[in-house]
Amino acid sequence: MVEKGYETSPWELRWRTLAVDQLHRTESTFALSNGHVGIRGTLEEGEPRGRPGTYLNGFYEEHELPYAEAGYGYPEAGQTIVNVTDGKIIRLLVEDEPFDMRYGNATRHERWLDFRAGTLSRLTEWVSPTGRQVRVRTQRLVSFTQRAVIAIRYEVEPLDGKMQLVVQSDLLANEPIEPETKDPRQAAALQSPLAAEFTLAEDQHAVLVHRTKNSGLRMAAAMDHQIEAPGELRSDISVEDDLARLTVAVDVEKGDRLVVTKFLGYGWSAQRSIPALRAQVSAALAGARQTGWQGLLDEQRAFLDDFWDTGDIQIDGDPELQQAVRFALFHILQAGARGESRAIPGKGLTGPGYDGHAFWDTESFVLPVLTYTVPESARDALLWRHSTVPKARERAAQLGLHGAAFPWRSINGAECSAYWPAGTAAFHVSADISDAVARYLAATGDTEFERQCGTEILAETARLWLSLGHFDIHGRFRIDGVTGPDEYSAVADNNVYTNLMARRNLLEAADSCERVPEVAGALGVEEEELATWRLAAERMFIPYDEELGVHPQSEGFTKHDEWNFGVCSAGDYPLLLHFPYFDLYRKQVVKQADLVLALHMCGDRFTADEKARDFAYYEARTVRDSSLSAGTQAVMAAEVGFLDLAYDYLGEAALTDLHDVHNNVRQGLHMASLAGAWHGVVAGLGGMRDHGGEITFAPRLPDELDRIEFRMCVRGSRFAVEVHADRATYRLVAGEPVEITHHGRPCKVSEHPVTLPIPAVVAGEPPSQPPGRAPSRRHPERLRRHDF
Repeated sequence: MVEKGYETSPWELRWRTLAVDQLHRTESTFALSNGHVGIRGTLEEGEPRGRPGTYLNGFYEEHELPYAEAGYGYPEAGQTIVNVTDGKIIRLLVEDEPFDMRYGNATRHERWLDFRAGTLSRLTEWVSPTGRQVRVRTQRLVSFTQRAVIAIRYEVEPLDGKMQLVVQSDLLANEPIEPETKDPRQAAALQSPLAAEFTLAEDQHAVLVHRTKNSGLRMAAAMDHQIEAPGELRSDISVEDDLARLTVAVDVEKGDRLVVTKFLGYGWSAQRSIPALRAQVSAALAGARQTGWQGLLDEQRAFLDDFWDTGDIQIDGDPELQQAVRFALFHILQAGARGESRAIPGKGLTGPGYDGHAFWDTESFVLPVLTYTVPESARDALLWRHSTVPKARERAAQLGLHGAAFPWRSINGAECSAYWPAGTAAFHVSADISDAVARYLAATGDTEFERQCGTEILAETARLWLSLGHFDIHGRFRIDGVTGPDEYSAVADNNVYTNLMARRNLLEAADSCERVPEVAGALGVEEEELATWRLAAERMFIPYDEELGVHPQSEGFTKHDEWNFGVCSAGDYPLLLHFPYFDLYRKQVVKQADLVLALHMCGDRFTADEKARDFAYYEARTVRDSSLSAGTQAVMAAEVGFLDLAYDYLGEAALTDLHDVHNNVRQGLHMASLAGAWHGVVAGLGGMRDHGGEITFAPRLPDELDRIEFRMCVRGSRFAVEVHADRATYRLVAGEPVEITHHGRPCKVSEHPVTLPIPAVVAGEPPSQPPGRAPSRRHPERLRRHDF
């Protein structure tokens, strides 16, 4: 008997057996995307299924945000990603019996996601209820090179003699989807959000055009086919408002095959006409047919070969972690590769969780990965943010502020959070975006982007901080009444993370305006304003608790009462679903890394002793009810010397979705946690930091790992970092030499590899976590105080 679960393999994710009760998980992990269009990993036959889903990046429907008690400045409209026209469906009838995995007997069934080929494949051998036997092979891809194109190859082979096979290939809009629970992490239920505008069906080609009823966005989906059959076949195509169907019938002998190659084209627009969108998707199909199935496979492989050459991570000593990290990198690439001036949602295009919204997670977690592996994709994501600057200016003005206030959650750039303490008050989002801009500029030297977009983002966010904060009677610059990354604290004064990120924002804005004075002049930035930005940065108030010797998460946080973990059982997490927010807000309990995130992102503003004390203090109070946390805790655990703990947190970040740690993978994957796996390896075990644009490394390995190697791209140069227990080797792969620092020692990465020793680490007693909230142990034989 085959056990349910993923098989461990370095370059693929494979699941054997059907496991209907696990389809909601595998449909997310087996999702394919290119940043423009994404499809969940549902079976081609459409049923059985967990949750179907086909998504176009940025395509949404609006709905009212209800308030029991309204207030000035509350967002009025929500936005929810739409499950658009499904073209994955290819139904099969074997001698008039539906090929359905729930009936008959599947003697063999397996599916696998190939990280190098960029395909999802499936092999099924099935015996029908009347005893007829067939083998079905399928393979699908979402093209990285032809962004509007999806292709599916569906192959059926009789195993016990001649039989009639009938294939139905569909385009289906407004698929019925059952609503789930009221968990706020899940998507709003939209019933039949698409209104039909145009239909066409001829030969083996069909087009459906629909428009959302409220947001007024128009999308088109088209399909075309190539059919390989051994004998005479009969085909028919029909179309309705929400359904186009090609039906093919043919008699096939044992040893022969019926092969249907289905090409799909997708596009959407807020402005383009029906004929224009129809022409767009039809042209995409023409290009796909001209390239052909094998050509699309070859293009996909070449694209991924280049990606892995730039950004691969190798881990020796933990095969499961190796697989998980490559799985993470593959999905991050899928989320951002061809977004082309669209956002990267928190779930990518793998599911409808969080309504398809983009958060600050993108800039703080995902974009650093793309900046150092696929910088053009990071640029595209930042171009989207720049396109929303007018909305951010409007939001700031509505709040009585200057500059640009970017939203906490959004699809089109408008704030969509109905809960203002976590949404509107989370002003750190604007600093996170400016930080991503600064890191991208330093890593790429993209002066064109700085002139066209970067300086404006930096300057407008700097203006926000000057109007949001103020100089107090002691001359300190304070930022009061804001919410930091930790959503179990809200509307607090002088959140350390926010203040430090705002400080960096102000300095980066001033530097950028001085580099491109013509842009600064066009924005109306004068010398006096630059001087005020620098003064505010210099005098930024960073609270410190002298008595405890730690930084409070925000002013007064360490004076709050401690949370009573004794009343919490394992079923009480996440706490937000079982305890009132007002109680969480007034206690020392932390949902996710906040002050600890500041230690990572703004580590140049803390001493080594401060980092060690702060890390230990917040370990005892952080419950990790957010998937964002483990990756950051892995980074800082490694820096302060707790390598075993860093290894455990790295495993949790990398395996969050594969192990369904937060029990919501059915709603899509966690892009920030997947990115946290990269941070855990590169910034954690590799010790990579890029403060001020300088690339430094301080690598160290836990005893359990034999070796790691990761690759990066800086200013067009690619290089590899190989880490063993006692040494690290830096090797240039392509481009010009790169100046770096290894454990404080400057060196140059060139065509001649350089190997340097790794100093021993001395760490004290590992910190403890709240009862029951320690990370899962990578190896059970290692002693831990608690299991997760």
